[in-house]
Amino acid sequence: MDVMRLRLYRARDLPVLLELFYNTVHTVCAGNYTPAQLDAWAPRKPDEAAWDASLRSRTTLVAEEDGAILGFGNIGPDGYLDLLYVHRDHQRRGVAAVICDFLETLYPVDRVTVHASETARPFFEKRGYRALRSQRVERRGQVLTNYVMEKELS
Repeated sequence: MDVMRLRLYRARDLPVLLELFYNTVHTVCAGNYTPAQLDAWAPRKPDEAAWDASLRSRTTLVAEEDGAILGFGNIGPDGYLDLLYVHRDHQRRGVAAVICDFLETLYPVDRVTVHASETARPFFEKRGYRALRSQRVERRGQVLTNYVMEKELS
């Protein structure tokens, strides 16, 4: 068995990451959001060009093991952690923690911020993030609640 490793995103990862994102949102987050909200958050047919541009605009790391992608996350030089998703079959194995540990050290910032879903909020709280406020965001006609959270690094 290989050891999990992190590497930078490559364009050829996009189809796997999109499938991972869709399946994770629709299974792992199903207890916190309605089916209509899940469809708005993670539609079956996403805008691939927009996703690729977003993944390239920040430092995006991919976690893999035995040639399989387990998860991915990204952060920008402003300290905004935009994405963090782990394959539904690899939850609670520390994959998100490994990705997050690395992302939090990439840039010389005083704090990292994230807009965490209801589902992800407890993960970030355990990592020392604090919720600043809840917010309601509109996606494809649906309103979803998430939390603006930050972690002081200094």
